[in-house]
Amino acid sequence: MNNDWLTQLAPESAPASPGWWPLAPGWWALAILIVIAAGLTLLWLQRPAARRQRFVRSELQRLRERAIEPASAARGIQNLLRRYALTVFGHDATARLSGEAWLQFVIDSGGDAFAGDSGRTLLAAAFGDTHAPISEADRLGWFDAADQFLRRAHPQRRAAR
Repeated sequence: MNNDWLTQLAPESAPASPGWWPLAPGWWALAILIVIAAGLTLLWLQRPAARRQRFVRSELQRLRERAIEPASAARGIQNLLRRYALTVFGHDATARLSGEAWLQFVIDSGGDAFAGDSGRTLLAAAFGDTHAPISEADRLGWFDAADQFLRRAHPQRRAAR
């Protein structure tokens, strides 16, 4: 028997290993999702005013949910509005304001609901006037007015008036 027939066979060859290009569809989908996520993150980071507004409105909601007494609610709302105004409008525009001047600033900057008795009762309760009667409707009105101010307060709005 002749063993030469083994030498006549084709040499052993394995298939070529798969390359990394072109990518499979799953990798394309992942790449697109990463690009979209990066774009949305950059967009989110470029809008600090919207983040600040969401944060302060969530703080107001926490105050509302705690159902604290009206004087404590008034102090919390007053402090929150003041901190927000300092951040949005700057120290020079808001730090020295107090009483009626502060209330007028809030009204002019977007807190129209604080005009009249609502704003005055808030200030009276926040600064310890125990002689003024405060109802639950006043307390709820403060929260709604504060939310209105937080949604509308922008330096451009103030400059337009």
